[in-house]
Amino acid sequence: MQILLLHPEDDVALAIIELSAGQAIDLEDRIVVVREPIPAGHKLSVRSIGLGDVVTKYGQPIGRATANIAQGNHVHTHNLESLRGRGDLAASSPGMSLHYDSGAGVNSTPDASKLTFNGYRRRDGRVGVRNHVLVLATVQCANGVVDRIGREVPEVIALSHAWGCSQIGDDLAQSRRVLEEFAGHPNVGAVLLIGLGCETMPGVEMEEKLAAAGVEARRLAIQDEGGSLATAARGVAIARELLQQASRARREACTVSELVVGLECGGSDAWSGVTANPAVGVASDMIVGTGGTAVLSEVPEFIGAEHLLAARAATLEVAHQIVAATFRREAEAMRMGVDIRGSQPTPGNMAGGLTTIEEKSLGAIAKGGASPVSEFVPYACRPAARGLVVMDTPGNDPESVTGMVAGGAQIVVFTTGRGSPTGCPIAPVIKVASNTAMYARLAGDMDLDAGTVIGHGEPMAAAGRRIYDEILAVASGKQTAAEALGNREFAINVIGPRI
Repeated sequence: MQILLLHPEDDVALAIIELSAGQAIDLEDRIVVVREPIPAGHKLSVRSIGLGDVVTKYGQPIGRATANIAQGNHVHTHNLESLRGRGDLAASSPGMSLHYDSGAGVNSTPDASKLTFNGYRRRDGRVGVRNHVLVLATVQCANGVVDRIGREVPEVIALSHAWGCSQIGDDLAQSRRVLEEFAGHPNVGAVLLIGLGCETMPGVEMEEKLAAAGVEARRLAIQDEGGSLATAARGVAIARELLQQASRARREACTVSELVVGLECGGSDAWSGVTANPAVGVASDMIVGTGGTAVLSEVPEFIGAEHLLAARAATLEVAHQIVAATFRREAEAMRMGVDIRGSQPTPGNMAGGLTTIEEKSLGAIAKGGASPVSEFVPYACRPAARGLVVMDTPGNDPESVTGMVAGGAQIVVFTTGRGSPTGCPIAPVIKVASNTAMYARLAGDMDLDAGTVIGHGEPMAAAGRRIYDEILAVASGKQTAAEALGNREFAINVIGPRI
């Protein structure tokens, strides 16, 4: 097989291998002669397309032709542009009417033998898949002390960051929420908060709130302890004490319905929406089908596909929230007055064959499978409902993963086509490669290969079951590649200026 036509009415097909000029390809009802070299993963026109015509892939519009495109031509940024505008041109994003249909897809159910994992039951009833002791800076001024404790006691997770002071209003509240949710996360057995003593982040209140929720929490302030070295010395002693306490926890059998799984994609290519993302969608449906929760993030990567998600919403309110959040993110980008194609899609996305935001979005939302969308939640907020949940995160991978984990995700499944080593300090991140060549090239960074769907003809359902099985194995303690490498990216989405 040389090309892949994803929908019988599509104007373009994907080159499975690099195509050379002059190659003749049989499409059953026509012969397509390749007119120019086309890289693997890029698009081949399978019919003539006129200037201004809408071009389809996945059976959906992905852009408008900016030139006449003959059958057999390469279709990419030189002759195709988004229907949603760019940001640096006069044309604005079109409005979109909302079609609402609550009859979304049917959930998959795994075998009865695969409905449990071994996790840590916490005092608040939630279940963790890891038993970390977290040493957490409540403000960037404490990073040096936190890092010193981490060097002295490498068994802890020492988390430093750039937030906690010179923030006000909703921005400060959001940073506090993320830090508190990481400190009280079910993957954390105990936490030591390290502050300076004069920051805007209220460390005392945080400690009291965590303790009231049953979290084993301690706090030190550098200004109260007599400086950085004294604080670090006391922190080392406390960290070792907390490690000893946490070691008493034991795993027990827990149901998959208690899992919250974050869904992420980064460093995407044209195969992400064909192999890895749909396979994760199968696994997501299996999690939801057992009563568990899957969190779909990255709202900027809904642009051009938000109507498809909205049509699956459990209520009309959720449908409107999805569309409103997408338009808001798009409007924010347009107000900057620059070509948003530097970010959506990224240069790496485009090198991998993705041309427009619509094309990227249609592939990105495939991670959510076919389940109804039960709820829409703000950034870093815990879902109130189970099922498929949409979280309002940016497209930036560390910020998005941080938001989902703060919202309670114990595990993140992260698909990538170009290759990404991104991890998380307290939650295991499972890396799913969209193509076998990259999986082999970056083997130390990857956990699973979904390129087998194309390369070996693996059924999508089988690939999804492999991912589901990996989720359960990791939930029970199996280490991921990102954990083995010590990848612990952490970034809070900023919504206000520093004052």
